[in-house]
Amino acid sequence: MSIIDTQSLKPNDNGQGKFKQFENQKITIFKYLNVYIATASMIAEATGIPQKSICRYKRDYEKAGLLLEVEKKQCIVTGFKAWYLTTNPALLIKSNILKMNGNE
Repeated sequence: MSIIDTQSLKPNDNGQGKFKQFENQKITIFKYLNVYIATASMIAEATGIPQKSICRYKRDYEKAGLLLEVEKKQCIVTGFKAWYLTTNPALLIKSNILKMNGNE
């Protein structure tokens, strides 16, 4: 008689668990930055999402034109200079207008 290890098998698992987790993290970060202006360390502390993941998603949002680096100043979590970020559309539109007028 053979022993089959079924502990790692998940019923109804379509193999998308990790992908769904990453998508949830990405959405959480976007929504957080829509309300708050924060550094990656501040986001990590507030959401529990690892900072490395936040940096990866930040790059994705920057490439898509959905994220703005507002100001580089001392982070209240680390004490080091860092970029304060936002996905707030009002701030993104203002930034794009400044760029078009050559004021940035």
